Amino acid sequence: MTWAGPVGPAGSERQDRVTETQISEAAVDGQLPPEQVEAGLEQLMDAAGAPLAGEGGLLQQLSKALLERALQAEMSEHLSYDKGDPAGRGSGNSRNGTAAKTVLTDVGPVQVEVPRDRNGEFEPQIVPKNARRLSGFDEQVLALYARGMTVRDIQSYLAKMYGADVSPDLISKVTDAVNDEITAWQSRPLDSLWPVVYIDALWIKVRDGKVANRPVYLAVGVDLDGCKHVLGLWIGKDGEGARQWLTILGELKARGIEDLLVACCDGLPGLPDAINAVWPRATVQTCVIHLVRASLRYASKADHGKLVPALRKIYTAVSEQAAEQAMKEFTISDPGRKYPAVVRTWSQAWQDFAPYLAFPPEIRKVIYSTNMIESINARLRKVTRNRGHFPTEQAAVKVLNLAIRELIEPKNRSKTHVAPHWKAALNAFSIYFQDRIPSSEPQGLTRSY
Repeated sequence: MTWAGPVGPAGSERQDRVTETQISEAAVDGQLPPEQVEAGLEQLMDAAGAPLAGEGGLLQQLSKALLERALQAEMSEHLSYDKGDPAGRGSGNSRNGTAAKTVLTDVGPVQVEVPRDRNGEFEPQIVPKNARRLSGFDEQVLALYARGMTVRDIQSYLAKMYGADVSPDLISKVTDAVNDEITAWQSRPLDSLWPVVYIDALWIKVRDGKVANRPVYLAVGVDLDGCKHVLGLWIGKDGEGARQWLTILGELKARGIEDLLVACCDGLPGLPDAINAVWPRATVQTCVIHLVRASLRYASKADHGKLVPALRKIYTAVSEQAAEQAMKEFTISDPGRKYPAVVRTWSQAWQDFAPYLAFPPEIRKVIYSTNMIESINARLRKVTRNRGHFPTEQAAVKVLNLAIRELIEPKNRSKTHVAPHWKAALNAFSIYFQDRIPSSEPQGLTRSY
């Protein structure tokens, strides 16, 4: 027995050469041999007589066939007998033809024949009553929106790729459906202890009467298992400030964070005091990379080759005393005398930089920079750059949260991803903070999307 392929242009059935026996044998291995898959696809495309994608393409034909077959299977389950089965005689209910319905799918609009029963009791699940689009379509719209495309861009894209005439209002309705999900994510409970939390901000443009720059505050934590989590995202009203961070950190504490070991941040004035006001025992570490970048802003590119190695001697010193000696040598060196602003930058940040020097190398590798959070910021900047500015703050929140969801979904990035060098760092943390890391910390409260 062979599997009947789709109906060709002339209406005649074509038989696929992949037999039922071969399919059964392949099921044991979990997949068909590649050559049979390729042969089957070639036969399907020949039989369909249509392009793969686009309106009337093979993907739409296959979607229609699969949906209708699934609907017929649901009807058989509902009636408790198959179509044409004598067992249905006198059952009190039977099939009553079909009704045509067009639904939007992730391959474009597909018209399906939805079966009906005489008693009007059939409730299809795969294509629910009153539903005009399937979940795959919604997910595709959300993915496009998360990549920075505007509502009009998405409308044009769907029309060009799939021939789907979708109104801007429908697209807005699809994206608005995630508002409750965003609210729940932003207020979810968090684990009580975090070894490392990175905090940083980026800037976006929002129209509020006029287009203005607004800060977006972001917090990313690494739990005891080394897994990275976006703890929250907040849009500020004015410029970035320690007072706003104090409010945000207080919210994180209210959501369950009782203690954090190391907080990595940039050199924003007042931020270390804000962190210690919420978690007095936290070690605040100024990002070394931020210090180096701030230094290079004052120097000509021609001198970077001399400046960077001189600064490396400071932040790779084995102790604070050795770092202070390296700093003195840098001050009197040619780069130090040429760029006194660089010397001033390191001198002003020394108090918040020095804690880094007390840690063993295993911990230093983890807190050396805020690159972990800046990689997320880079993704968010790409999304915001595509749009230029946002019409409202709510639109900005929606796009940024969807972008984060796209970034951390399992299909894009494993949720069990472990920070580099984490096992060695955890052993060092357990010794350095032995009174604050319990032998068994209950985890699992923190959830991503």
